[in-house]
Amino acid sequence: MSLKSSLLSLLLLTSIFSFGQILKPVKWDISKEKKSETEYVLIFKANINKDWTVYSQYTSDEGPVPTSITYEKMDGVEFKGKADESGHKKEGPDPLFDNVKVIKYLADKSFIIKQKIKIKDASKPLSGYLTYMTCNNERCLPPEDVEFEFTFSDLKTGSKDVKAVVEKPVEEKPVVVSTDIPTVVSVDTNIADTTKAVVNTLPTKAKIENGVIDNLIPNLLSTYKKPLAKCAEQTVESSGYFTTFIFGFLGGLFALLTPCVFPMIPITVSFFTKDTKRKGWVNGLIYGLSIIGIYIALGLLITAIFGPEALNRLSTNWIANTLFFIIFIVFAFSFFGFYEITLPSSWSTKSDRMADKGGLIGIFFMAFTLALVSFSCTGPIIGTALVQAASKGEYLGPFLVMFGFSLALALPFGLFAAFPAWLNSLPKSGSWMNSVKVVLGFLELALALKFLSVADLTNHWGFLKYELFMGLWIIVFLAMALYLFGFIKFPHDSPLKKLSMTRKAFGTLVVFLCVYLAYGFKVNKETNTYNALTLMSGLAPSANYNFFLKEQDVDATIKAKYPSYGKGPQNINAFKDYYEALSYAKEIGKPLFIDFTGHGCVNCRKTEEHIWVDDKIRNRLNNDVVLVSLYVDDDKKLTEVLKSKSRGNKIRNIGNLWADFQIINFEQNSQPLYIMVDPNTENVITSPRPFKEGVEDYDQYMTCGLTYYNSNK
Repeated sequence: MSLKSSLLSLLLLTSIFSFGQILKPVKWDISKEKKSETEYVLIFKANINKDWTVYSQYTSDEGPVPTSITYEKMDGVEFKGKADESGHKKEGPDPLFDNVKVIKYLADKSFIIKQKIKIKDASKPLSGYLTYMTCNNERCLPPEDVEFEFTFSDLKTGSKDVKAVVEKPVEEKPVVVSTDIPTVVSVDTNIADTTKAVVNTLPTKAKIENGVIDNLIPNLLSTYKKPLAKCAEQTVESSGYFTTFIFGFLGGLFALLTPCVFPMIPITVSFFTKDTKRKGWVNGLIYGLSIIGIYIALGLLITAIFGPEALNRLSTNWIANTLFFIIFIVFAFSFFGFYEITLPSSWSTKSDRMADKGGLIGIFFMAFTLALVSFSCTGPIIGTALVQAASKGEYLGPFLVMFGFSLALALPFGLFAAFPAWLNSLPKSGSWMNSVKVVLGFLELALALKFLSVADLTNHWGFLKYELFMGLWIIVFLAMALYLFGFIKFPHDSPLKKLSMTRKAFGTLVVFLCVYLAYGFKVNKETNTYNALTLMSGLAPSANYNFFLKEQDVDATIKAKYPSYGKGPQNINAFKDYYEALSYAKEIGKPLFIDFTGHGCVNCRKTEEHIWVDDKIRNRLNNDVVLVSLYVDDDKKLTEVLKSKSRGNKIRNIGNLWADFQIINFEQNSQPLYIMVDPNTENVITSPRPFKEGVEDYDQYMTCGLTYYNSNK
């Protein structure tokens, strides 16, 4: 082994631990417990960090990688029955895996697997490895193996013998410049239910000798921290909590304009201004803080009653989403004025009596009365906001969305109490408020279709695909435009003698929205996919989930030479083997664009569905770079088990191979991760880019790398 290779290996091991970028949210304790002279229980205990989960042995393999235990040396034992599991178990559709029903274990109680065995020959050890995958609400880490070995010495019945995981040192072997990995099975995954299994021969040039694979590429490791192009530093995007807050705040602003809330502003503020200016300001502040406290408590109470993941389960379960669809239809027709939904009048009466007592308690119950009497207008908006906040999990999502909602609702009361003269600038209550309510009814109809779409995807009904969904949205917003222009009327509408400029402006805006939605039916002839609209991201089904368009064929000549070549997400040409892509990139003189991804990676899907769908990005990925998508959770087995030279881990499948490749060369194990590389030198051109929203920012990232490459090749 050369001095240079030794130094690089030392640098790798040091940096992996010092930079803190390798996530380890799960630790396994493996032990055995003797029950009798011939019987033992093997115990595999997972200690899971908060917000992370581990998947059951018995979960569907259509989604995450199930936990599995593989026994390699087991001649001396006999297994008795199936392995038992215990812990805080949750079952249901998981949004990380296209709502496939999964069984997972949460962090608040250890996940334990117990396997009963009978000893036939105590002189023979039992060894093998445990494979598991862990995810949180934002991402999944590639599957990992934990090796173990049990020996059976004489122990007293009931005693425990806890053994550390066996980590055998890697033998140093000569580095071989080129050899081949045998034929393996890789998975070519596209959108929705178009997953296919394809047998590929992958003639890689990985350095393998006597079963030890050296994934280290010195130039990648030494240049990724100081890339060739002087592009902006890439940082991890925030978790979207600010967006959650803004969503709630906008919901509160909508609620302010409804007839249940708006008339209450001058009435309530005039009550506070009866006293001195200072006291009125203080009372208004207390009133506003009470509103905020009440709504935050409401959101957290719902979460506490049903469990931290209740909203998330509701947001993905097909039965719950079908119910949400029906409920939102009911709320929509209530907003249209055909009937009214209210809480029991006795609730608001009792609250009103408490408000009459005055003081801090009286002011609090005034705010509570507002929350009760305005329920028919605010209830649907709150429900929508809470369900949309479900993706943030635990309590923070509901807290933020309700804080935003209540802040928007409370601000006018506090500000007008402090500056009562501003009340004169408020528009008078009137028929315009009912118009706002009807418009909200149309929005409820549109959102109802979103919930029905989730149920359709989850239960694989296959009827509410892209074309039908978009068509129904256009119909809903055309009806809204007809209403705003006075062609449609509802029960509580006042006679419309003349269209106001406001109605004309909003009506025109809605017509333009319909034209924009119709543009989503335009087919890109190059990729044979619909033009997915940015505004509809997360609302409409994927444009690839459709009735009429089929996936394109790939270039047969390239496919014959490079078996891993095929169509990736959004019908983009992509390789699934680094070395094949590197060879092809050299051949055609284009930079290599590495995409570390996973079948169970939610942020990878967000990038593909919200950014790669953009014509400019898609064309660049197809025409300006050679894209290679390396799936770190692909569980298709290699024909022989390899061992990582740098990390000592066993490489049993394609996912292990590319996860090891990513960790060793880029010191990260989270996905997605995007890197542009010069194929001739394997020097990194652009700094590794993690998940970050925004088409323009992604385009600037690619432009920076391409500009450097084209100027220096």
